[in-house]
Amino acid sequence: MKKITTRLNKAAIRRLLGLKRLDQYIIVKFIGTYIFSIILIISIAIVFDFNENLAKFSTYNAPWRAIIFDYYANFVPYFACLFSPLFVFIAVIFFTSKLASNSEVIAMLACGTSFKRLLMPYMLSAALIAAVNYYLAAYIIPHGNIIKQNFETLYKNKKKNTSAQNVQLQVGPGIIAFIQQYDNLTKRGYGFTLDKFEQKKLVSHMTANVVQYDTISDSRYHWKALNYKIRTLRGLREHIKSGTEIDTMIMMEPMDLVFSKGQQETFTSPELKRYISKQQERGSVNVVQYEVEYHKRIATSFASFILTIIGASLSARKRKGGMGLALGIGLALSFTYILLQTVSATFAIQANTPPMLAAWLPNIIYVFIAYFCYRQAPN
Repeated sequence: MKKITTRLNKAAIRRLLGLKRLDQYIIVKFIGTYIFSIILIISIAIVFDFNENLAKFSTYNAPWRAIIFDYYANFVPYFACLFSPLFVFIAVIFFTSKLASNSEVIAMLACGTSFKRLLMPYMLSAALIAAVNYYLAAYIIPHGNIIKQNFETLYKNKKKNTSAQNVQLQVGPGIIAFIQQYDNLTKRGYGFTLDKFEQKKLVSHMTANVVQYDTISDSRYHWKALNYKIRTLRGLREHIKSGTEIDTMIMMEPMDLVFSKGQQETFTSPELKRYISKQQERGSVNVVQYEVEYHKRIATSFASFILTIIGASLSARKRKGGMGLALGIGLALSFTYILLQTVSATFAIQANTPPMLAAWLPNIIYVFIAYFCYRQAPN
């Protein structure tokens, strides 16, 4: 009875999605090969990474629990998403070449199924992979990256940038803050000034020897100024107020003052969007890498569709030499895509290229390659 119910449920799902048995067969092959390739390649990467870092783990007495759950538990999803285009390409070429060598693709096409129709289960699988990868990259992996970076700071001696000098930023309309020296470990700044302008005229000037961010406050932007002096200008008159300590709300946070390498990878996509908008309002120029990261997450997920079309088109034709040629071309294209993605992101940061264009440039180029491969595919 249970078997009959299970079969009825599967049949109902196939009818609901408009899937035939052939579609289900291809989707299972695609997803299964994709997961297998991730497990295989990431396992090899873990072995090499562990061998490379074993000496550092021993030197800094890293506990096994931290190595497994703080480092490698976040290492796996990070690199799985980073190289997802490669895994998609390998999976498509591997199992499609196998189908072609067994004359299964020929049989499908001989039954009247067009290559366009044959691509439908491929695209459904690519959509599932793209959705999962985007969710991981946008919401899950950033939290894991914080844990992973903290582990590397403690046990791999990768020093994070924890200080800043001569930081000036706009914290509100016509309000300019300046900190001569800031230490992110203590959340304390030295040589602080806060100037307020109205119609390009200075109306208030505040100085403080020390400003301390209140980390236990219920509200954000809560700072304490020590040994402060406030000069308020009213026409030709000046009012001076001074004291040893004052609580104040200044629209800035420690994350606005210190920029560390890879910081953009620790923000979720909504946090990235808010951070970029806030920094642009302040006139900051250090947001290009954040914009590239935001757009790259979307572009990399969309790449699953492009690379699936290329892989299926390359490997659907039966060849005497087997899958070797298709696999070689596929690997070359996938590595070229990853290289182009890295180069375009670096070029955007160094040469002031529009971040959105830099993130989407590999996809734009590979759309034309996908169209050419699709036109050459068997029908």
